[in-house]
Amino acid sequence: MAAADARVDEVSSSTQHIERRRAQWMAQAQAGDRLAYERVLADSVGLIRAVARRQGVQGALVDDVVQETLLSVHRARHTYDPGRSYNAWLAALATRRAIDALRQQGRRDLRELPELDGVDHPDGADDAAEQSDQDMRARKLHQAIAALPDGQRQAVEAALKEQSLAETSALTGRSPSALKVSLHRALKVLRKHLSGGG
Repeated sequence: MAAADARVDEVSSSTQHIERRRAQWMAQAQAGDRLAYERVLADSVGLIRAVARRQGVQGALVDDVVQETLLSVHRARHTYDPGRSYNAWLAALATRRAIDALRQQGRRDLRELPELDGVDHPDGADDAAEQSDQDMRARKLHQAIAALPDGQRQAVEAALKEQSLAETSALTGRSPSALKVSLHRALKVLRKHLSGGG
């Protein structure tokens, strides 16, 4: 038991040392030290990746969140208060960028739903027929969304309106993580339904 407690103290001490080092580098960077700035950015990547994964970001999207967060650090570096936790400041930026990435992915997934009728129109198809086809696809999509369970429908409608998870959470009283799960499930159902599988 004593060995386990000693190990916990050692890890805690190491974590505090790393955070103090990052805070020091960031303060030096704010004063114009380019080398300290490069060091703090490089040392921040692991924490950004961990935050992104905790938010549910996966695959190549994690790298996008890292890049966007580093850009946010660059733009907001003057707002960092050296008397406060650097890790908490960075995690707040990374969380926002992760949520943005998930929201964009949800909108992209909605746009990439399969064609409904599977019919390719020849180049000479008249405009009225094309418009009628688009109207039919739109009706089918709206019907499919309307048929979703309430929670999934709310998540899809919020994504289509480009509302943030925080905004949707405030409006619906549901947690951001529950909304993400609902959106993911809804997209699966819509893909299946609209491709003729449902």
